[in-house]
Amino acid sequence: PCKMMAPIMEELEKEYHDSGKAAIYFIDVWKDKEQGRKFGIRAIPTQIFYDRDGNEVKRHEGFMSKGDIVAMLEKLGVK
Repeated sequence: PCKMMAPIMEELEKEYHDSGKAAIYFIDVWKDKEQGRKFGIRAIPTQIFYDRDGNEVKRHEGFMSKGDIVAMLEKLGVK
């Protein structure tokens, strides 16, 4: 599932992060174990959504389609 998520995350980063609509980050916890611990990653892949104030509002473990991620971003007010 993690390898299937990589191209989705790249697309979302181009569509949202690069345009300033949302911060999209990919953390390779195999290369950066400290970040994995910092964010409490227990399964790969994990998607964590934060509101504008930096509060975690949703955590999903496992594959998440681009459509589901976009729907969550829209629910959080990202257009």
